[in-house]
Amino acid sequence: MAAATGTAELRIARPTIRVGGQDQPALAQGLLELCIAETAQGLYRCEAKFGNWGPSSGRIDFLYFDRQLLDFGKAFQIKFGTDVVFDGQIVALEAGFPESSPPELTVLAEDRFQDLRMTRRTTAFFSVTDADVIRQVAGAHGLTPSVNLSGPSHAVLAQVNQSDLAFLRERGRAIDAELWIDGSTLHAEPRTSRAGQPLRLGRGHELREFSVIADLAGQRSSVTVGGWDVAGKGAIAEVGDDSSISGELDSGTSGASVLSSALAQRKEALVHAVPFTGREAKARAEAYFKAAARRFLVGRGIAEASSQLRVGARVDLSGLGPLFSGKYYLAEVKHLFDGAVGLRTEFVAERPGLGRP
Repeated sequence: MAAATGTAELRIARPTIRVGGQDQPALAQGLLELCIAETAQGLYRCEAKFGNWGPSSGRIDFLYFDRQLLDFGKAFQIKFGTDVVFDGQIVALEAGFPESSPPELTVLAEDRFQDLRMTRRTTAFFSVTDADVIRQVAGAHGLTPSVNLSGPSHAVLAQVNQSDLAFLRERGRAIDAELWIDGSTLHAEPRTSRAGQPLRLGRGHELREFSVIADLAGQRSSVTVGGWDVAGKGAIAEVGDDSSISGELDSGTSGASVLSSALAQRKEALVHAVPFTGREAKARAEAYFKAAARRFLVGRGIAEASSQLRVGARVDLSGLGPLFSGKYYLAEVKHLFDGAVGLRTEFVAERPGLGRP
């Protein structure tokens, strides 16, 4: 498809829709609204609304209530040109009967993370790393694991009345790992190794709108995680601070640095964590500090629709002045379509560093 690269290119006016592995041009023409949404903490979901009234079997009638084309469990795919932007299964059908317009049918679909979301259990894992757990859970759902993680080994990890998705997301946050699904492959990597080359978006060109805030309210100078080393019989106190995020600043000024110079030192002790080793405590302290530090700058934008805009990607925004131009990480993405505005992509972007004047 036409990627947003700063040059004048052909733009896709309407997405392609595939059901059960087959292109459905009539569905694409009858599409009224589309929302494909992804966040770093959830699954990839799609809502597509179609007109549901017209010629059917020689008469004017409902088009899709026979469940021949649109039905539960069917593969449902959305493409921009040749690029797939959503690949999942139909999980719900919603009928609408507006007062002043023809009947509608909305398809709700989710990616393979729905398998993990709908499986809740209480269990324990012994003598494992988080990478081991992710591989085991992926295998239990018929997914191929692609795991590139380092981290502490745990004597025991407990999953207590949690869905598999919630449990893996929790473990990912504890070691600063990103999880996502591509087809039937479950990926797990650190954020810093996930993103490739940033996609360039210029204000007034590919970037239609953007607002951004640099906010000290959630920033901390440091985070300390304490515990007790059972094997070594000694106290644990590990710290996450500005050095944990220094590699992601791109020459910017961190929120912790601005906080210390503008207000005061704000140190936090994480008391609900119960680490058993120094390595586990260090991973938890750095992950917690990074999560807050990365949201020093949070921006919300609307861009030309592109399959390259998805959670985990980076964008290089220009035309925003010295404080706010530069590289951002995409934490939330919505691909939208309707008859009034057409295709566009809304996103939430974040970064830990404020540009220098």
